[in-house]
Amino acid sequence: MKNQELTLLYIFDAIMTEGSITRAAERLSMTQPAVSNAVSRMRHAWSDPVFVKKGRRIEPTSFALSLWDQVRGPMHELSRATSTSAFDPATSRRKFRIALSDLILDLLWPPLVSKLERDAPGVDLHAVPYTVEGAHLQLREAHVDLAIGMLSEHDHSLRSTWLLDSGYVLAMREDHPLAGRPVTLEQFLDARHLLISLSGDSHGPVDAALDGMGLSRRVAVTVNHFPAIPALLKGSDMITAVPDGMVQEARFREGLALTRLPFHVDPISVYLIWHARHDRDPGLIWMRSLVGFLIRERWQDLIAEMGDPL
Repeated sequence: MKNQELTLLYIFDAIMTEGSITRAAERLSMTQPAVSNAVSRMRHAWSDPVFVKKGRRIEPTSFALSLWDQVRGPMHELSRATSTSAFDPATSRRKFRIALSDLILDLLWPPLVSKLERDAPGVDLHAVPYTVEGAHLQLREAHVDLAIGMLSEHDHSLRSTWLLDSGYVLAMREDHPLAGRPVTLEQFLDARHLLISLSGDSHGPVDAALDGMGLSRRVAVTVNHFPAIPALLKGSDMITAVPDGMVQEARFREGLALTRLPFHVDPISVYLIWHARHDRDPGLIWMRSLVGFLIRERWQDLIAEMGDPL
């Protein structure tokens, strides 16, 4: 294969991965006109439009989809085999995009930003909204570098390392009729429930546990933003099962009553997840190590500081 053809395939792979000529140019450290010129050469060399405009987006042609299906595996393997350059946090100007929930952001961002300002002042950090399915797709398509959350899919393309386990507690306003005493299963099922759902789905781990018992509850309200929960509980008769990591923060617990669930719900495991193409990326190895250390350290500090919240 000629060097020019290999270069076109390299740029083609970046555009397909990023879904944007602008982002591909940034990924390749090229100018946007240079990438656009490469697309023109692709069209001539391959006798196909390759990419067509749909509004403000570009979409690959059938030929491009077929070609990428054949070359993306080898291209990623080639990138992995050659990505041995050293990474120096002190001089790097790299950008890292991490998909995570607002709960994990509150836990991780303060110590991580402080660490970057001190040891890696040129490194930029971008938070991306997290959902389980969305994060996995974003990793596969290289829209994010890392994701932090639950792992629902296991395949050869994703790697993960365990960070922490979080159980559930039942929360309600402190003058709620059910506050101050154990809640029975019947009372739990009769109540109106608030559910934190990052995807908008009204069926969560608590509902899965009830399914196994042949039971169900009424989810009256869902939210996709953890900080919204206290105000909603204080202004209503709703109750909610929340990860116990949330209630380690005193500001979250203020004005709320906490108790145990009247049945067992398996703890949720939180993982640090990345794509296999980045296994040997020195920058991602450094960031994974830093993120893993800071989250585990912060989590242990919270548990030691607050003890049993109930």
